[in-house]
Amino acid sequence: MKVLLNKKIIGAAIGAGIAIAIAVTFFVLLPQLQTTPTGPSSVVPPENSLHNPKLGLVIMPPTQKPTLQEIKDAYAQAASTGIGRSNVYLSWPIMEPKQGTYNWGYSDILMGLNREQGLNVTLYFSVINNQILGPFPDWMGKPQLDQKLQDQTVTTLDAILSRYYIVDYVVIGGSIDNYFRDHPSEIPQYVDFFNGVYEKLKVKHPSVKFGNWFSLNDISNHDQGDIVGKLNQGDFVAYSYAPVDLLYFQSNSTEKEGNNLQKMIDFAKGKKIALMEVGWSTDKSINGTKEDQQKFVQIVYDFYKKNQSHFEFLTWYRQYDRPVDTCYNSLNQDSNSIFGNNEVLNNTAAYLCGSGLFDVNKNPKPAWNELTHQIQSIPNS
Repeated sequence: MKVLLNKKIIGAAIGAGIAIAIAVTFFVLLPQLQTTPTGPSSVVPPENSLHNPKLGLVIMPPTQKPTLQEIKDAYAQAASTGIGRSNVYLSWPIMEPKQGTYNWGYSDILMGLNREQGLNVTLYFSVINNQILGPFPDWMGKPQLDQKLQDQTVTTLDAILSRYYIVDYVVIGGSIDNYFRDHPSEIPQYVDFFNGVYEKLKVKHPSVKFGNWFSLNDISNHDQGDIVGKLNQGDFVAYSYAPVDLLYFQSNSTEKEGNNLQKMIDFAKGKKIALMEVGWSTDKSINGTKEDQQKFVQIVYDFYKKNQSHFEFLTWYRQYDRPVDTCYNSLNQDSNSIFGNNEVLNNTAAYLCGSGLFDVNKNPKPAWNELTHQIQSIPNS
């Protein structure tokens, strides 16, 4: 019998919750892969008419401890589909361990790989990460949503954006619906905080667009769509979408889950939208199949084609499967976290590690060819 759970404690795991784990994985591994840093990006980006800057893929190498060549190969393979962007997840504590001292070596490698393939970057910078404020570097103490944090955020993001011209979208808070479900009284403070950061950064970086990130599956499962209208500041509203129920089962058909995509536009109330991460797992333990994954690629891209004028970008999650224990171990298993429940923990790990377009043996699933076909059938914009 399934354990009945209080809806309030179940949040989205795809997206902001796992984004930091992705970033940390890269940051732990890349020091040993360090080559000559690319340094500040001041050259003209490579022109490639085959790349569509509105379509992206979450690029991850096939092994848990990749070599530099494996990471390069993953980027080249992803770029061969015709995508024009990828996500880069930067953890503030690792990026700026001391105030004003930046760890450029790690991000230089990731940004350099994107530049090498002619990809633009959607940057995730976690002022809010799912259920928590932060994480922040130790030197910041315990920040609040105030003027001091606003100034610090502007300073650090300005340094990043001044260094990397290929970053054209920035997400400041991830899965913020989960945080503000528990802290609704802080919404006005965050609105003021975001607007202050936005206005100052726009002066120096007018071509960069800024927004917040919501979990579509979570706000749908909690009937919480009204929160988007309260927090849709900036240039666009970003979503992640894991087509799962509250226990992280893929319990509905691809068609029914596809119908939820319209909610992104409805909730945004006229603001442009973006899909930061969207995918479908093939793991059998949560009702996943390769056939349904391929169908869901078709459904998502059909929706995009019909509503392209509403979209800033669409990025698919993700390139490769991983052994399920790697996702299991990356999730916060504290008793007060959303993964304190074993069923949610196991299902989330199965979803994340089974969402790749290639299996753990590097064999392509049908959805890989489908994704490539869909991307290449859409004119560049």
